[in-house]
Amino acid sequence: MLRGYNAAGAGMIAQQRYQDALSNNMSNALTPGYKSDRSTFRAFPEMLINAYDGYNLPTQNEPRIPNNHRVGAINTGVYMQENTPHFNQGDLRDTGISTDLALVNGNMPDEDGFTFFTVANEDGALRYTRNGNFTVDAEGFLTTSQGHYVLDQNNNRIQTGTEQFEVTENGQVISPFDNTLLGIAYQPNANDMVKEGDNLFRNEGVAIQNAREVAGTEFSVNQGQLERSNVDPQHMMTEMMRSYRLFEINQQVVKTYDKSMDMAANQVGRIN
Repeated sequence: MLRGYNAAGAGMIAQQRYQDALSNNMSNALTPGYKSDRSTFRAFPEMLINAYDGYNLPTQNEPRIPNNHRVGAINTGVYMQENTPHFNQGDLRDTGISTDLALVNGNMPDEDGFTFFTVANEDGALRYTRNGNFTVDAEGFLTTSQGHYVLDQNNNRIQTGTEQFEVTENGQVISPFDNTLLGIAYQPNANDMVKEGDNLFRNEGVAIQNAREVAGTEFSVNQGQLERSNVDPQHMMTEMMRSYRLFEINQQVVKTYDKSMDMAANQVGRIN
């Protein structure tokens, strides 16, 4: 009976974590360049149930003959293994703001290849983003809306000095202070990218490459546009309702087991 407790309890925990992931997706449905998380579930290892029994022969010494047999397998529950970003191109939205840039993928040489803007986090380490909602700080440097410096193809800061600058389709920044190329990174396997805060990614797989140096990589930079989040709100709401119902089902199973345990402990065998 305790196995049933464990399986139902594991199901509740898994659905609660799934709800957290779905809620995070919904809260970022309007975040430019946000990539929704996809959750994967796995079952705990199955247990093989065997019955160990026997019988005594009706002889003087009554030797015992084993009669063991296999009952079958039992599942011990499910758990949410991980959340992985879903990399696909979001729709574009016109803003008319010169500091807003949308990175648009064309043909990629690898099936899971994806491009990113290159930025520096607060520690100066390289990070990557699809959120082109940029601005210009007080010193005239191009930064993200969270204050991270946007980098060029040589990983140097880009100083425009003003918000009145131009960006060509190939990512060339033309301004009175600087004339350089935006740092566009290419990851052959986007699934190696790990989310951090502020809509940033760090690389934990194959080395990031300069997209302009990778044969067959096609991209364009659209000024005055932003890439929308790729979250589908209707699908997220449907999944949240389904997950909630599954949570309730597991909850009812736990309640049923709890009543059975209460009867076993307090009523079975009671002497009236």
